[in-house]
Amino acid sequence: MSKEEIFEMMKENISEIIPEIDVDSIDMQDSLKELGINSIDRMDIIVDTMEALNLRLPMVKFGRLKNIEEIIMTFMEEL
Repeated sequence: MSKEEIFEMMKENISEIIPEIDVDSIDMQDSLKELGINSIDRMDIIVDTMEALNLRLPMVKFGRLKNIEEIIMTFMEEL
């Protein structure tokens, strides 16, 4: 799966969890926190994306990542 495909998947999850966010304006360099997404919703977005990718990773791997691209690269390392 490509980086762009995972990005689209994450945007779909963001849209489902926080419908008021305009996902078309989201860039890979954005951080979920900067987008105003609280920690519980960030966890839900990451978990939903992991489930869609059929991955199981400890959440601690995502704690210090700076942006969406780093989250996606963490997923890609496990695929």
